Amino acid sequence: MSARTATGPAGGAGPDDGTGPDDGAGAAAPLAPRARLLPALGAVYRAQLSRARVARIPLLFVATFQSVGIMVLLRGVVSGGDPAWSVVSGSAVLVVAFVALNLLAQYFGQLRAGGGLDHYATLPVPPAAVVLGAAAAYASFTVPGTAVTAVVGCLLFQLPMAHLWVLVAVVPLAGAALSGLGAALGLLAPRQELATLGGQLGMSAALLLGVLPAGRMPEPIGWARDLLPSTYGVEALARTFAPHPDWPAVAGDLGICAAVGVLSLAVATWAYRRAAVR
Repeated sequence: MSARTATGPAGGAGPDDGTGPDDGAGAAAPLAPRARLLPALGAVYRAQLSRARVARIPLLFVATFQSVGIMVLLRGVVSGGDPAWSVVSGSAVLVVAFVALNLLAQYFGQLRAGGGLDHYATLPVPPAAVVLGAAAAYASFTVPGTAVTAVVGCLLFQLPMAHLWVLVAVVPLAGAALSGLGAALGLLAPRQELATLGGQLGMSAALLLGVLPAGRMPEPIGWARDLLPSTYGVEALARTFAPHPDWPAVAGDLGICAAVGVLSLAVATWAYRRAAVR
C-alpha cells in the first residue's frame, strides 16, 4: 500500500483514486523550459554554419566572380573619381546581397514549403533565434568574398586601401538588413517559386541601384535607391575612398543601415511566427 493510500483524513489526504495532480495518466507531462535567446542563437548559428558550409562555398565563389566580372566590365567606361568609388563599393556589397538576400530567401522558402518550420516549432527555441541564427550564418559566408572583391577593385581602379577596415562594420550591418529582407521574402511568399523570384529580384535591384553610379541615374531611380537598405552600406564604403573621408556621413549611413537591419529582422521574426503556426 502506498503512502498516499495509507494516509487517512487525519493525515490530510484521501485515498489514491487516480484523480490527483500527481497522476501521470491524468495530467500532461511538463514541457522542457524554453531556451534563452543567446544560447539558442549560438546553437542555431553553429548548426546553420556547419550545414551550409559545403553547399554555399561554390555559390560564394560564383558571387565573388560575378562582382569582380562586373568591375572588369565597367573598367572600360569608368576611369576614376566618384563613379569608381560607387562601382567598387557596390560590387563588394553585391556579394552580401547575393548570399544574404537571394540565398536566404530561397532557403526560408524551401524550409516553409518542405515542412522544415515544423521541426523548429517543436524545439524550445525562440523564433528570433531561428531567424537571427540563420541570417548570421549566411552573412558570415559573405566576408571572404566581400574582402576579395574590395581589394581587387581597389587594385583595378587604383583606389586607396587604407580605410577598407570599414568593411568590418559594412558587412554585418548590410548583411543584417539584407538577411532580414531575404528571410521575410522567403517566409511571406505563398509559394517557394515566388520566394526564389523575390530573392533574385532583390539581388538584381542591389546590382542596378548599388553598383551603377548614383549621379548618373534619373531622379525617380534615385528615390528607389534610397529605399534599398544595402545602398547605405555602399555609400558608407564609397565615402572612405575620398582623400579626406567625411566620417560623420559614414557613421550616419552605417546608422541607417543598422536601423533598417533591426527593423527587417523584426519583420522576419514576425513572419516566422506567422508561418510556423499555419
